[in-house]
Amino acid sequence: MNKLCVLGVVVGLAFQPAFADSLAPTPQNKDAFISDLIKRMTLDEKIGQLRLISIDHDLPLAKINEEIAAGRIGGTFNSVTPHDNRSMQDAAQRSRLKLPMFFAYDVIHGHRTQFPISLGLAASWDMDAIALSAKTSTLEAASDGLDMTFGPMVDVSRDPRWGRTSEGFGEDTYLVSRIAKVMVDNIQGPSPANPDRMMASVKHFALYGAVEGGRDYNTVDMSPTRMFQDYLPPYRAAVDAGAGGVMVALNSINGVPATSNTWLMQDLLRKQWGFKGVTISDHGAIFELIKHGVAKDEAEAAKLAIKAGIDMSMNDKVYGQYLPELLRSGQINQADIDNAVREVLGAKYDMGLFANPYVRIGKAENDPADLDAESRLHRTEAREVARKTMVLLKNDKQTLPLAKDTRIAVIGPLADAPIDMLGSWSAAGRWQQSVTLLAGLRKAASEPGKVVYAKGANLTDDRYVLDFLNHIILDQKQVEIDPRSDQVLIDEALAAAKQADVIVAAVGESRGMSHESASRVSLDLPRTQQALITALRATGKPLVLVLMNGRPLSIDAQQRQADAVLETWYSGTEGGNAIADVLFGDYNPSGKLPVTFPRYVGQIPSYYNHLSIGRPFVAGKPGNYTSQYFDAEPGPLYPFGYGLSYTDFTLSDVILSSKQMRKGGKLTASINVRNIGKVAGETVVQLYIRDVAASMARPVKELKHFKKLMLKPGESQTLSFDVSEDDLKFYNAQLKYAAEPGQFNVMIGLDSEDVKQASFDLL
Repeated sequence: MNKLCVLGVVVGLAFQPAFADSLAPTPQNKDAFISDLIKRMTLDEKIGQLRLISIDHDLPLAKINEEIAAGRIGGTFNSVTPHDNRSMQDAAQRSRLKLPMFFAYDVIHGHRTQFPISLGLAASWDMDAIALSAKTSTLEAASDGLDMTFGPMVDVSRDPRWGRTSEGFGEDTYLVSRIAKVMVDNIQGPSPANPDRMMASVKHFALYGAVEGGRDYNTVDMSPTRMFQDYLPPYRAAVDAGAGGVMVALNSINGVPATSNTWLMQDLLRKQWGFKGVTISDHGAIFELIKHGVAKDEAEAAKLAIKAGIDMSMNDKVYGQYLPELLRSGQINQADIDNAVREVLGAKYDMGLFANPYVRIGKAENDPADLDAESRLHRTEAREVARKTMVLLKNDKQTLPLAKDTRIAVIGPLADAPIDMLGSWSAAGRWQQSVTLLAGLRKAASEPGKVVYAKGANLTDDRYVLDFLNHIILDQKQVEIDPRSDQVLIDEALAAAKQADVIVAAVGESRGMSHESASRVSLDLPRTQQALITALRATGKPLVLVLMNGRPLSIDAQQRQADAVLETWYSGTEGGNAIADVLFGDYNPSGKLPVTFPRYVGQIPSYYNHLSIGRPFVAGKPGNYTSQYFDAEPGPLYPFGYGLSYTDFTLSDVILSSKQMRKGGKLTASINVRNIGKVAGETVVQLYIRDVAASMARPVKELKHFKKLMLKPGESQTLSFDVSEDDLKFYNAQLKYAAEPGQFNVMIGLDSEDVKQASFDLL
């Protein structure tokens, strides 16, 4: 695991009295230091280290500090102020052994400054932009005294009905794995002990994105081959990158909950992958083993979890209440407890907390006078990243970009919705500081009067949905309803449209609709928004749809009504300015979809890298007795990897350096990319591989490499990709990871469907 920085050791000398009769924490003696400390701990102190509690209104800070000083709490989450965290760390320094606390939080796509949601970040296909978002978010969180983030979230998701689709990086194993490494590298940096870095706790281990029916917290039933091939690699990538923590999923896996799954936590994570960090249950998950039906009571739940290898119990009392008696009765061993304590203390050691418990909290005199001060935000970085995440899905007759002297009617329930700009899991972000689409366009237009606004419709008129949305996130009301009738709102929108040259309609979901526990049975826009779009189309004015959403939506009818469609996700604190940059052409969109957009919810699952089958549908040929839905146009609305630009690119044929590859060898696949348009632009060139004939059915194509490049008008560049034997390997029916001899197709394109192809043989 990462070593302590030298600075942390030097500063930590001030705290050495806590370990005066023990070893001092140094970069070289982690194991000896922790072993010595464990010998000196009482059973109550050990069990206290396994408790991770939530800061909430039910337990006052004074009571929490009392528990900490008694050695009964190991860490907390949801406290994001240096003042409060210092108070709790002070209490820890009053405990018998002065064991430091750590403070955690869900820093997913920003802290005080919000970057685009994770699905949006993935749409950038830009590892530098993603790194900037992670590094900046970590800097802000660390300055608030936080030591750990419950992230990155790397669950591969292929069912967009799942609300947490917004929180992950999409459907593709390779892309999510690449991003997992970048996130961990930039959260932890050279060392999670550094004062401007934190420890990453990758989640949700494992397979959470594959819950049945897209229903949150549901079961997962999956073959081992699919696990290892498609869903496990992103977690492995995070572990290999050095993630210090793993948060365990709430779902069961083939009938065994992850929280009590010894195969998952011990055989796979610890033994096969060599993970040496701390494992943390999800919120209340140990108690929920009773509801899963694998534990008869809380005592058995605690036993199953500690035996499986769950080190810390998040917001769950069962460890504190039942581990002592389980030990006395011989149902668990002292080693079960000591092993968990060792990992918790080891994580704290790696965070630098034994060297300096206040490494991120700092001194009281340095606390910011205003935690939400504008000066604490990173607006430039947020705007830069947000622009890169937007995906141009349609642009008929070059409707976009708009001239800045264009008269624009900005219409829609999300056009002036600051809270929704932030997206789900917006940490310490304040909606009052976010820039809405309306504000961004007014600021960027040549004259503020060029932009007129009308709401046009409520988000939805479904009372059941509204009641749900206004309860899912408890800190504030999520959706405000205009009491006027639908027709009055539409008439107001049409009046605004008459004054304009072009209509920009902001439609989609409120942030609460793409959130934990927010699964949907439909991917359609709400009825109110569909009616608004139909009315706007009837004006004959050019219509631009600006989508705000955290999952793919079924917008086939609406995109046919529109002249242009821009996917903006939830674009964060600077979202309105970033969207304006794209709409006015100050930035040429370069995003590509990290997830397939189905035409209809009935097509789910609809992902690009599905297995080859015996009777595939072939476009242009009769569809009977092939795999299809006969009552709808086949194929996705927008394929994985898709995204347009304000310029056009052409690709040459694929050139391979060899038609053969030997075991252990590699070859080069090259392609020339040319910008044939009138403006400079970026695009993402994607390389896919297909194993034509193998010992088991293989995907029709799999992403293996990609490169993002900028080209001026008329400029061309030849890109070369190294294809190695490792790119050809897969887990076979015996879970052996190897490449098999035979023919392979190399496909290169600007999305997963429109590709150029060449073939070679592995000998």
